[in-house]
Amino acid sequence: MTDQHKHCPICQNPIPMSEKFCSPTCEQLYLENQKKIEKTRKMLYVAFGVFIVLFLLLTFRSKIGF
Repeated sequence: MTDQHKHCPICQNPIPMSEKFCSPTCEQLYLENQKKIEKTRKMLYVAFGVFIVLFLLLTFRSKIGF
């Protein structure tokens, strides 16, 4: 039977339960991926907001004088 362990979220190497990553390189890759995800999420929220504003402008254009 193997000792209890978990796997690195980047490279899937076995690591001790107390560790999050197997190396500083994997930790750096993880942080970079998280930054990309956050940037994409913010861009999505902005695009969604723009679509809502455009929808409202087009829906109520006769009432606001377009």
